[in-house]
Amino acid sequence: MKGCAAVWLFLAVALLAACASREDFPQEDVAANTARLYYQYLIEGKYDDFVAGMDRHIERSQNDERQLVENAKLYVKRQQDQHQGIKSVSINSSEVDSAQHTAMVFLLMEFVDNNKEQILVPMVERDSLWLMR
Repeated sequence: MKGCAAVWLFLAVALLAACASREDFPQEDVAANTARLYYQYLIEGKYDDFVAGMDRHIERSQNDERQLVENAKLYVKRQQDQHQGIKSVSINSSEVDSAQHTAMVFLLMEFVDNNKEQILVPMVERDSLWLMR
């Protein structure tokens, strides 16, 4: 059922984007906020929702899905071991290539130990929905 919430969220975002003109929602903002949301899921332990935000243009088996969820859990555990966990994630910047329907989103991870790290999240737009590549 966890993935169900993500599906509804994606549908709501897609519907909102379809109803509004592109000028109302700059694609840099949409891509960046979507990437931030996916990483917020990761922080909250919603690993299935995080994995649901990955580009699925290549079909994956249930075993592949489980492995991606396990990888997400290991990433969070590693951050817990190294930095006492992830405190927050925020948007640093983003660049969109509207012709290619891609974006490069730079997120700033802040850790419990007060260290910070910028990460790059490549995104792709499929059917008006931004997904992590």
